[in-house]
Amino acid sequence: MSNNSASAGLRTSAAGNAFIALALLWLAGAGLRLTILAPPPVISFIHDDLGLSETQIGLLSGIPAALFACAAVPGSLLIARFGALSTLVIGLLVTAAGSALRGAAPSAAWLYAATAVTGLGVAFMQPAMPSLVRAWSPKRIAFATAVYINGLLMGEVLPVALTLSLVLPLVGSWRWDFVVWGVACALIAVLMLAFSPSSDVPASSAPRKWWPDWRNTLVWRLGIMMGCVNATYFSTNFFIPRFLHAIGHAGVTGPALTALNLGQIPASILLLMFGRGLERRAWPYVVGGLLCLVAVSAIVSGNDLMVVVGAAGVGFASAIVLILMLALPPQLAEADDVHRTTSAMLTIGYSCAVIVPVFSGLAWDMTGHPVMAFAPIILCALLLIAIAATTCRRLETVTASLARAGLSSHQ
Repeated sequence: MSNNSASAGLRTSAAGNAFIALALLWLAGAGLRLTILAPPPVISFIHDDLGLSETQIGLLSGIPAALFACAAVPGSLLIARFGALSTLVIGLLVTAAGSALRGAAPSAAWLYAATAVTGLGVAFMQPAMPSLVRAWSPKRIAFATAVYINGLLMGEVLPVALTLSLVLPLVGSWRWDFVVWGVACALIAVLMLAFSPSSDVPASSAPRKWWPDWRNTLVWRLGIMMGCVNATYFSTNFFIPRFLHAIGHAGVTGPALTALNLGQIPASILLLMFGRGLERRAWPYVVGGLLCLVAVSAIVSGNDLMVVVGAAGVGFASAIVLILMLALPPQLAEADDVHRTTSAMLTIGYSCAVIVPVFSGLAWDMTGHPVMAFAPIILCALLLIAIAATTCRRLETVTASLARAGLSSHQ
């Protein structure tokens, strides 16, 4: 074989490996949300079958976020001990098992426990993703991050778009619906084991660190901002169906939830095309918060068209902020510290998100007015704007702060 032929073969092999890596990152991103967003389309069936109150629905929606917060640091420990790929596969299998157990729930307590198992698996997976981005695509970190986040967003869209129109008519029950999405996660785990381009992040001769640097005030600020947008997104997903049912517009539930989740896709495409450096600026976060305020106002108007448009606006705005947040750790941390930085932001961010759906349910139950479920969501948007405007005028300052804390910047 000539030297030119050998070189061409190597280039073809490298391109093939790069494509496989990006495809697996996309599938893993989808696995982060397929089971988490399975309940909203069938929440009214669950409400009727298990006799849940609105506060209990708020608790149900908050459980995954609670696990995302509590298990992010243990996920970092798993990555340090077993590697990012192994941790991702473990998370996918745990998530699949939890989703199937939800389908067998005879009571609210069982449903809560199974939902906690599902959330635990996803919590293990989330800090692994930025580490795999660095390991599998070190020269295209921003692009690979956008790819897996696009998969995450599609993982939010697919259950919402397909459950009522396709899956539920085929399987006939909300219980089997949960099994279907659990099986999807198990299949992704098999594909990860079969086709991963490398075993893991290159090993270090020194023991890998896993405990986050909690003294970094900047990570706290970013985590709270992430918490505001996570709370907005999850609370809206869970309370749009109940709100529309209460005001006699249940027929709009499917289009509204689909718009909420499909609204995120244009955001991911726009940031992929024009988002270079935006994660270091304050104005995208401020605009995202303002758009959430306008969108929630449209939802509570009760007009069918405005509800759908408002839901799409919430999805678009929340995706903008989430993508910018998740793009930061692989760029701001050393390869062996990405999981620690990510786990700290996830812990803080999802801790903030846990309580909001519960307060939304309490506000509804205490006042008797469905519209009050959206009051805590409005407060989250205001807090996001305030933090972004007062502490993140330029994310170059964020980069400098992280560098002073011992983390170097990677563009």
